[in-house]
Amino acid sequence: MKGIELLKQLHLNQNKLLYPSLPDYARFKPKYSDKTANGLTKCIKDYIEFNGGQAERINNTGRQIDDRTSVTDIFGNVRTIGSVMWIKGTGKNGTADISATIQGRSVKIEVKIGRDKQSHAQKEYQQQVEKSGGLYFIAKDFESFLKWYNLKFISNGAE
Repeated sequence: MKGIELLKQLHLNQNKLLYPSLPDYARFKPKYSDKTANGLTKCIKDYIEFNGGQAERINNTGRQIDDRTSVTDIFGNVRTIGSVMWIKGTGKNGTADISATIQGRSVKIEVKIGRDKQSHAQKEYQQQVEKSGGLYFIAKDFESFLKWYNLKFISNGAE
């Protein structure tokens, strides 16, 4: 878990820069974990931002349209009529969970926990990103992400 501890230290350092007069005992201590997809996504996004990059979580689920309404019949019974439907999102199918810019490079990161695997659309999206010169990484845990990040952006510099 040394990667998570590093992330906590980076958070503390950033917090001290932003709020230098705040005593240490009063500082917020985040709870980072890479055991869930949401947790790993937050770890990766924060790490990139703490190191001078820009990162954002991408959501392409579409939008819910609810045209239900409640009506009361002549006996006083309340009934709901109508339906709920989803319309397609405007993003590309297969888009990665995190879109980032690190040292001027376009980086897309797909988060996969446990036995989760890429869909066909995600594989096609990965090919498009790499063909256009961007970087694509499938993150299964925070430690493997750190190794990849250090290899691509610290050891060799940006490729």
